[in-house]
Amino acid sequence: MLKLSINIILVALLLSSCDKLYAPLETQEEVERKPIARVGDIYLYEEDVEGLTFSSKDSNDSAQIVQKYVESWIRKQLTIARASQEINFDEANIERKVLDYRYALMVHEYEKYYVNQRLKKDISEEEIKTYYNEKSENFVLRQNIIRCLFAVVPSEAPQIDNFRKLIRNYPNTDLEEIQSYCYRFAIQSSLETDMWLDFDEVIANTPFANIQDKVSFLKSNSFIENSDEQNYYFIRLLDYKISNQISPLEYIHDDIESILINKKKVELRRQLEEDLLETAKENNEFETY
Repeated sequence: MLKLSINIILVALLLSSCDKLYAPLETQEEVERKPIARVGDIYLYEEDVEGLTFSSKDSNDSAQIVQKYVESWIRKQLTIARASQEINFDEANIERKVLDYRYALMVHEYEKYYVNQRLKKDISEEEIKTYYNEKSENFVLRQNIIRCLFAVVPSEAPQIDNFRKLIRNYPNTDLEEIQSYCYRFAIQSSLETDMWLDFDEVIANTPFANIQDKVSFLKSNSFIENSDEQNYYFIRLLDYKISNQISPLEYIHDDIESILINKKKVELRRQLEEDLLETAKENNEFETY
């Protein structure tokens, strides 16, 4: 009942500021309207499809868009006409549902406007860490993830033996030298040492994709190399987490940030309802019987 009262208040406020928006348009002279389709006594006019082709610069595309819309409109009108013949609709109930839907759209648009005007999307690292520590059980991994250096190098690339030593012995070698080699010769690479990656995505389309026991594989290897006729494939494992373990914060950092922003949105909507209700009470704008 409280939720209904709040919505009634919000709709009333919206309607009071929207009288002109929904008032009938008044013109000094009647403009002749050109129909482009008819079903029974219902007409579709040129003005009804004017906005459909606004973003299209191609006249052929525009014509196709309009044609598809007209065909869809005809199908809908024919269905409505047949339904009206075969079913005795409760017109009052339909009108009530249409009105409810219209009010719901108005409430939604105002809530969105209210939230966007007040929402602060800056989430501190402290907030993110706190949420992670409090809700860590909600962040169980569903896949194996790794931190690594990964490179796919063509077989004909120069100094492959030297590159192999560099990537195998990292972090006791120069990362910039590894990066420089990959920028010049690798056809694919991932060289962000702090980034967590889905292990299956890393090894997709490589000879490693056929590994059966991936957990044992990760536990048993720190450097992996393989090749085919075209390329050498290198993976220097720096760290890993297996499925069913708690995800590291870095891997879900952006997800937590999105969660916290959404929580702020929910709180702002709740605040809007409370403020409207409190103001309405003070001004004696509603009552229940």
